[in-house]
Amino acid sequence: VTCDVCISRAHLCIHAGRRGLYTGTSGLQIAYLSGTESQEEPTPAYSFSAKDVAELKMSLLAPNFKGVDILLTSPWPRDVGTFANSAGEIDTKKCGSRLVSDLAASLKPRYHFAALEKAYYERLPYRNHTVLQETPQHVTRFIALADVGNTSKKKYLYAFSIVPMSSMDPAELVKQPQDVTENPYRKSRKEAPKTKAAVDAEEEPACQFFFDLKKHQGKKRPSDGKEGGNSQPKQGKKPSQPTGPCWFCLASPEVEKHLVVSIGTHCYLALAKGGLLPDHVLILPIGHYQSVVDLSPEVVEEVTKYKSALKEFFRSKGKRYVLFERNYRSQHLQLQVIPVPLDHCTPEDIKESFIAQAQEQQIELLEIPEHSDITQV
Repeated sequence: VTCDVCISRAHLCIHAGRRGLYTGTSGLQIAYLSGTESQEEPTPAYSFSAKDVAELKMSLLAPNFKGVDILLTSPWPRDVGTFANSAGEIDTKKCGSRLVSDLAASLKPRYHFAALEKAYYERLPYRNHTVLQETPQHVTRFIALADVGNTSKKKYLYAFSIVPMSSMDPAELVKQPQDVTENPYRKSRKEAPKTKAAVDAEEEPACQFFFDLKKHQGKKRPSDGKEGGNSQPKQGKKPSQPTGPCWFCLASPEVEKHLVVSIGTHCYLALAKGGLLPDHVLILPIGHYQSVVDLSPEVVEEVTKYKSALKEFFRSKGKRYVLFERNYRSQHLQLQVIPVPLDHCTPEDIKESFIAQAQEQQIELLEIPEHSDITQV
């Protein structure tokens, strides 16, 4: 850490107790928690307890609280490596303190420094808000430093320039870097896997199909939208959290960014990694949604815009597209867009091809009634 931050930490830890907030003349706010986590009562002078964390949070959290510029702790936060790049030999699920994780999640520091594991680790920045559900907030960067003068020559200094949060333009403050990840301290919501797949021929919006891979396959399901007593479209579900690294979350390090063609507000367009054709593309939500039926209205609107743009583009090339969603034990929604020759493939040809292939594979396709939507089925 830069010299003034080092000096500030030493001064704070010795003279101001094991926890607190230091505000510099520039407005820079540094929260600190000294020592290691302790389960003993009374808490030793070199340790902190759940009570210390609770009191520190209570002293800072207020209705207008946005976060602090820097958080200094000795232990790493537990699970800091979730959704992120590797921490080397450090197992972030076993090392570190859950109390520190809780503190970091509440204080939302722009920078969080820790050094107890004696290893250097700079985590990808993570969000402090849920995309499309909460007001955008600044990101947090966690940086672990090795001990000074270590023989392995691991990095123990970190120089950086920082403008206090209180002096920054709000729009500049909440800018999200391209490599931002989900918050590692938020518990993933477990959702039952969905087993529906939809097929949509571009020229026939009513020509949609789905099949069910449950035990009762082959038994016709009502497709008139009347069963269940409510034919109104369901509200889009909130995006789930990925259960592990996701190849399609735009913020994920696993994303093949060289394949990305266009990035919108809620969706992006990418080439298929193993495309059926050279111009096989995918429409994907930026946030983590599992299926079309989970999308919020804003995302659906942008998906529709991408479909219209692709329709116009392929038509200029003498083609039309077939769009389908494969949603069987999938983690992230992928809308596959496959172009076919305009002169040789009519919508009826496309429909017949799907039905013929489904019969060969002993899959029963059920057509969604005209003027209906898959969310009603």
